[in-house]
Amino acid sequence: MTVAARKKLQLFVRIASIAACLAVPSLASHSLSAQDCLTCHGDSNMTDSAGHSIAVDGQKFASSIHGSLQCINCHTDIKAYPHPDNIAPVDCKTCHADQADQLKGSVHADGKDHPCTSCHGVAHYIFPKTDARSAVYPLNVPKTCGQCHSNNGMAGKHGLPSVYPNYIDSIHGFALSKEGLLVAANCQSCHGSHHILSRKDPQSPTYKSNVPKTCGACHAKIDADYEQGIHGKAIAKGDLNAPVCTDCHTAHAILQPTEAAFRMQSTPICGNCHKEKFSTYRDTFHSQLGSLGGYVETARCWDCHQAHDVRPASDPSSPINQANLVITCGRCHSGANLSFVQYQPHANAHDRKLSPGLFYVRLFMNLLLASVLTFFMIHTILWLIRSRYQQVKSSPRRAGNGTGKPANGGTNAAKGDNNA
Repeated sequence: MTVAARKKLQLFVRIASIAACLAVPSLASHSLSAQDCLTCHGDSNMTDSAGHSIAVDGQKFASSIHGSLQCINCHTDIKAYPHPDNIAPVDCKTCHADQADQLKGSVHADGKDHPCTSCHGVAHYIFPKTDARSAVYPLNVPKTCGQCHSNNGMAGKHGLPSVYPNYIDSIHGFALSKEGLLVAANCQSCHGSHHILSRKDPQSPTYKSNVPKTCGACHAKIDADYEQGIHGKAIAKGDLNAPVCTDCHTAHAILQPTEAAFRMQSTPICGNCHKEKFSTYRDTFHSQLGSLGGYVETARCWDCHQAHDVRPASDPSSPINQANLVITCGRCHSGANLSFVQYQPHANAHDRKLSPGLFYVRLFMNLLLASVLTFFMIHTILWLIRSRYQQVKSSPRRAGNGTGKPANGGTNAAKGDNNA
């Protein structure tokens, strides 16, 4: 079919639809029903003057959450047919006042950039969040949010990081998209639905001091362990320098803790805060196995200190308390005894008080090295000077006044001999 023929057919259909509407004499005398509107808008080819589709699938609309409503419940400025071409935008807060109030103070308060349909989908086909067809069904939430929070979405416009690709490759994203686990955390699980606040807002569930409880909604046992540890107690006291879940696991690119990628990077993560301990750990056999040998199954920070219930060595229940070291080391080193646990995993050769023996051994070795190098450097310099002196002294040029020819005295002596 040619373009011209197609346009003629569309025009004919529109005229027929309008004629059908006009053929209903009662439209102006009673309230319009959804079926009345579908007389025209049920045509899948119907468009407005700008060419945008204004067609509605009657069956799909009827099965939606708004299927029991009449069109004029939302399009309140339409009273009869024919109606104006330009109609007022639908105001969702007429019915959804609570959600509208929550939205006011959120990061999505700007209705122009974030209309309700951005999250809930096409206005006429909105389904309950428990319906798999819904844009806010748990399995669909990441994709819905990702329309804006991805490389080509609103994130770029507002200078926000692109988080959707990170999430979809994370342990949560994999569980949701690949395994279909509805209990896996999605965007809504951590950020909420309508009252989404900036992570800098103390009321936000993603504000630093609130993160443990937010994650604890799913990871209850881990949250309980964390709160008993030194980090959790510091956060409870208001110390925001203490680490929370996202400092170690990140917010969106969360890896499986047993994966090699996470194990290999876990020690540097702890080292971001514990710089001195990290530097001494790097000098140990455990660290060298991992960083140089590439071995994954070697002792990391949390193998000895635990991951969440981290306690100081002075705490009797700490795995690094002196009374518990045999058990702790014995997890990897079978047969560990009291002599074995005298090993210092964080021995510091620069700290005389902490490691006096190691400090003086290092000092002696450094002095010995410096002395030997200095001695042989001086020896080499003197040897070079002497070698050069010997070279110059034994040179033929030295014997011939530097010309390489016999001296005049030698020539005259030769002549004297001939005269004789």
